[in-house]
Amino acid sequence: MEPSLLEKAARVAAVAHKDQKRKEADVPYIEHPIVVAIILAQHGFGEEVIAAGLVHDVLEDTEYPEVQMRAELGEGVMAIVDAVTNDDSLSWDEKKKKYIETVRAGSKGARAVATADKIANARSLVAAHAREGSAVWAHFNAGREKKLWFENAMLAMLEETWQHPLVEEYAALVAQMNALD
Repeated sequence: MEPSLLEKAARVAAVAHKDQKRKEADVPYIEHPIVVAIILAQHGFGEEVIAAGLVHDVLEDTEYPEVQMRAELGEGVMAIVDAVTNDDSLSWDEKKKKYIETVRAGSKGARAVATADKIANARSLVAAHAREGSAVWAHFNAGREKKLWFENAMLAMLEETWQHPLVEEYAALVAQMNALD
């Protein structure tokens, strides 16, 4: 029996992220895409969207071959992943502006994966701030002000384009992040 799409995506994520750690803690990176997938599953998204959540950072953060991932997971998953993958050839500011516009133009699945990703990251940031205080901002290349600019701009775009409980959850987390020193 052939593995399901979710099993294939879980394997791709596990292989691709096997030696990586999260920025703000000595935590295996694979925890992040699993949390994103759980958030998506809890909100009733289908297998293709959840699979995309599992592999959303693979192209951006690993050497896993895109052609192999496309063959294993299909065009539907890859369309979502493409929409939520940063263009690292751009400056930080331009990359983030392009990301917001790509997600805006993307499917509901792309918005779901992007929002679940932002929720997972925001939860991690808030927890890390509780442990480290304002030193947490040093983990981010752009620092506190630009990080918060991006989160607020992303939230504004989502509030304009998509009504979903994920957006409400993200809004609450953005408010918490804005209040952090």
